[in-house]
Amino acid sequence: MNIARTWLPCVAGLILLSACATDGEKVRADKPHAATLEQALTDAGAALAAGEGDKAQGILKAATTTYPADKAPWLQMAQIKFDRANYGEAITNALEALQRDPNDKLGNSIVAVSGLRLSTKALSDLSRQNNLNGSLRSEAQELAKLLRGSLGEDVLVPSAAGRKTPPTKKNTAATPAVKNTNQTNSSDPFGGLK
Repeated sequence: MNIARTWLPCVAGLILLSACATDGEKVRADKPHAATLEQALTDAGAALAAGEGDKAQGILKAATTTYPADKAPWLQMAQIKFDRANYGEAITNALEALQRDPNDKLGNSIVAVSGLRLSTKALSDLSRQNNLNGSLRSEAQELAKLLRGSLGEDVLVPSAAGRKTPPTKKNTAATPAVKNTNQTNSSDPFGGLK
């Protein structure tokens, strides 16, 4: 009986070892190949064109882990979020791209425009609630002045009449000057900032 007890574990070990012995070539051939970055971007674009935005985001997210040093998947995710008016996430993804390439124009543009759109909405909401006053108001006026200087524009948000027809010599005299009043009930949230 002692012989059976000593041989039984050896036989079991040999059976287990023989079960593990497989053809290495076959095992390697069955492994999925990692998609190239170009292929991942193409697949994400195709999924997006087919209306499968979530699938495109999943492909791009996988590409960010497979290619962590590349900015391209982050930029494409930022663009998708921007196009869907999800500006907070667009900024987050664009900032990830900018960590990889601080001079990227698309990333900087997405951050700037998304930030402005979020700020415009917040200022509009504050103006509607009549809560734009004090230091917040003066800071908003300073930012508006900086934006006007950066854009080379006298007025950041043109009046409704200004949007329909550009000012010409003929209709400039007939158009009354925009008053610089501090009305908070105006439909123009930037009325006091002009």
